[in-house]
Amino acid sequence: MPHSKKISRNAPGGGTIRKKIVRRNGIEYTYWEARFTVGFDPSTGKQKQRPITGKTQKEVAQKLRQATVELDQGAYLEPCKVTLGAWLDTWAKTYLRDVKPRTVEIYQGVIRVHLKPALGAVRLKALNTPMIQEFYNNCMETLSGKSIRNIHCVLHRALQQAVTIGYLCFNPTDACSLPRMEKKELSPLDDFDISAFLQQIKGSPMETLMTVTLFTGMREGEVMGLKWDCVDFVRGTITINKQLQYYQNKVGYQLVPTKNGKGRVIVPAAFVMALLKKHRAVQAQARLLAGEAWEDSGFVFTDELGHHLKSWTVYRTFKRAATAIGRPDARFHDLRHSYAVAAIRSGDDLKTVQGNLGHATAAFTLDVYGHVTDQMKQASAVRMEQYIKSVLIP
Repeated sequence: MPHSKKISRNAPGGGTIRKKIVRRNGIEYTYWEARFTVGFDPSTGKQKQRPITGKTQKEVAQKLRQATVELDQGAYLEPCKVTLGAWLDTWAKTYLRDVKPRTVEIYQGVIRVHLKPALGAVRLKALNTPMIQEFYNNCMETLSGKSIRNIHCVLHRALQQAVTIGYLCFNPTDACSLPRMEKKELSPLDDFDISAFLQQIKGSPMETLMTVTLFTGMREGEVMGLKWDCVDFVRGTITINKQLQYYQNKVGYQLVPTKNGKGRVIVPAAFVMALLKKHRAVQAQARLLAGEAWEDSGFVFTDELGHHLKSWTVYRTFKRAATAIGRPDARFHDLRHSYAVAAIRSGDDLKTVQGNLGHATAAFTLDVYGHVTDQMKQASAVRMEQYIKSVLIP
């Protein structure tokens, strides 16, 4: 084989791609390898090079370009030395820019509370499936199946990025066994509870907010983030295209897109629109009383000075009312479930309920509220049985 010409000293990020052939147990394997410069040894002045491998030249070239970009940005970590904790920090900072702020905050919480304490000190290259499986098994003693699956989702996504850029050859979480996620039983308010709840909140500053939530199925963040320019009294519609969320790592509350990123228009009952019209008049009186202290925020539900409401204020008011009617277990989100169950039982088709709730698909709505339709089918069978008996000739 002829000797190649001496290669000049590469700048950091420079690299070459070669086709490699190896023979193992009489079988020939072909792959591609790039070796790129990550810097220079200060004691010897020699280049420090690292390998990147892949099945195709195109794959290796893509990984090489990614590594070069990270070197230029100062985000590159040598895979042979980096720990999982360091990689998770880099991943969260560098690769979650297109993710919703609330989701990023959740991911960071999983990393801080669960992943770094248990596995953070392990080197990325040393991480393996049995090690991760043992971690998941230990979590089962204190966490639900859903929580463990959420942890797995974050770890899998972070390690998959490590695979993509060549830090790992494969994702060790792929072969892990996850606990079955038990479906949590819904606890909507029944007709008796709803009547008692409405009576309990009567005259409360939160009466309109909670009544609107109960009869529209809006999420807490959506109803708190509702603005008057989204309420159309002429057409009798409400546009839901944003939600109010609190962020610990940012400056308090922010208006962000809805959960699935898509807006929706609902047509509430006339009772709801009349209630909102009355609420607007009450808010106008509060604005006059506040004078120059009023903040023209545009929110439908505000405090006495026009500021948006705080989630813990809404939560405390709801829990007091729920406890007073004998439902201390109820959550604010159960108002949404109560609306969905009432809508289905009143005869709304699943597609309409899906659209009003803002679910991605009708299949998801059916999965969540399938028990309601099952009960309706049984009731239908009973009615049909009564009809058959009434028309049969003795």
